[in-house]
Amino acid sequence: MSEWAFTAGLGGVDALLAEARSARGRAYAPYSSFHVGAAVASDVGVVSGANVENASYGLSICAEWVAAASAIAAGARRIEAIAITSSAARATPPCGACRQVLHEFNPDMLVVSEGMNGERKEWRLSELLVDGFGPSDLPGQP
Repeated sequence: MSEWAFTAGLGGVDALLAEARSARGRAYAPYSSFHVGAAVASDVGVVSGANVENASYGLSICAEWVAAASAIAAGARRIEAIAITSSAARATPPCGACRQVLHEFNPDMLVVSEGMNGERKEWRLSELLVDGFGPSDLPGQP
């Protein structure tokens, strides 16, 4: 059980994982059958997303990316935590591209993943993406 407590009454890890599980049920994964749901706790509330595959595989979109982009589109500028569930037996972390996308909105966010076997893992994003590229790496940025 995590000791993480979200700000602004957004709930805890269990509630965030419940949102991710619900989103996993909406995944569109006819090619891989790898269904993924994600939910982010952001400064505008909890927002979820599911992976969306495409027959042109490279155009598929990860659930983590969908959840983050949906939160940003709703006005969020900071993500405190992300919960991920998939149809894999074990807890799986986000892919490298998603790690980079998430880094933009809080390099130290909590990342929680739960597998179908009930295994749960937690990391800080900074542990999964060491020395990630961010705004401060661009010329003229703080």
